[in-house]
Amino acid sequence: MPGYSIDTLEVGTSESLAKTITDADIVLFAGVSCDTNPVHVDDEYASGTRFGGRIAHGMLSASLISAAIANKLPGPGTIYLGQSLRFLAPVRPGDTVKATVTVKEINSEKRRATLATVCTVEGVAVIEGEAQVLVPAASSGEKR
Repeated sequence: MPGYSIDTLEVGTSESLAKTITDADIVLFAGVSCDTNPVHVDDEYASGTRFGGRIAHGMLSASLISAAIANKLPGPGTIYLGQSLRFLAPVRPGDTVKATVTVKEINSEKRRATLATVCTVEGVAVIEGEAQVLVPAASSGEKR
């Protein structure tokens, strides 16, 4: 499987994943998360808010960071240890969110890495943050 182990990871390495957020994604996320805030699921209600219409859950967009970490960098076998997030702008149905993770720091001894995380829509940051992860060891027998 693709991915990085602690001994192949380098500061500055970056990977991205993109997804267009659909109405179905928002409805399904509301069901799974139990977050049925009407700003996400009710057109009439949302049209009266400062957003002027429905917006996607912030955590739906943030979940793409998790997908980028799990599937690309470091990749399969990575364990999330922590994540900070700053929500900067709304994501609307039909927007394509690009999640990018970039290696900032590596602690080889503890097999940990700090990643800069950002989600953008058309080049504009909608979420920024930082993740701490446990990176798979190449020689530990962990499956990739």
